[in-house]
Amino acid sequence: MNKIAVLATAALVAGSVVPSAHAGGIPVYHYKVVHTYPHDTGAFTEGLFYEDGYFYESTGEVGTSVVRKVRLDTGEVEQQVDTPAGYFGEGIIDTGTKLVQLTWREGVAFVYDKATLHLVGGFRYPGEGWALTRDATHIYMSDGTPTIRILDPASFERTGSINVTADGVPLQQINEVEWVKGQIYANVWQTDRIARIDPKTGHVVGWIDLKGLMDTSRLGDLSNDVLNGIAYDAAHDRLFVTGKHWPSVFEIRIVR
Repeated sequence: MNKIAVLATAALVAGSVVPSAHAGGIPVYHYKVVHTYPHDTGAFTEGLFYEDGYFYESTGEVGTSVVRKVRLDTGEVEQQVDTPAGYFGEGIIDTGTKLVQLTWREGVAFVYDKATLHLVGGFRYPGEGWALTRDATHIYMSDGTPTIRILDPASFERTGSINVTADGVPLQQINEVEWVKGQIYANVWQTDRIARIDPKTGHVVGWIDLKGLMDTSRLGDLSNDVLNGIAYDAAHDRLFVTGKHWPSVFEIRIVR
């Protein structure tokens, strides 16, 4: 099962907005590809982050969901563990010595030892789970709605929320998220755009238009093999993006 059957009409939800070619008064940024790295085309990418030469990636689909540690330069999977049977894996983030993986509709998060990828715990949450990112003091969780949840990284208790709007209208289908230089970058499901969100106000303060980055007509499923996956190397100021079943991870530079 995948999200497309559930979300095919999400753009028609009253009071919501999905970015179009006309972005109102919000600045639109473009990109330049700096480098291309290999990516496993078998990976239905749901969560992604970068650390010390590796991507940590969570993949979706019931029966094939995994958590893995992948070399940036070669795409080689160095460690991998299956998500428990019957669960659709979603976003992933680290909390020091642990990894946290969301699941889509089951309301369960799994906690793994970061060094071994052994399952060591879990917790429950209401609603759906889509993606995770963090800053120095908080975890941020998307669930497909315009509301990003703020969680305590020790207890995983909800401590607040960010209501995301674009030109004053709630932004639906917020998917994979990444903390980048004080902003939350967010894939918007089934679009070629990343929203740059001010976490203090919830306002979308910029769109990154990634149209043309990948010729998805070469892939197997146009409706599902979409842009999804953002990772940031803060030490070297590198931004990476990919998609579900994409053969490449792209290091990009944002330009006007």
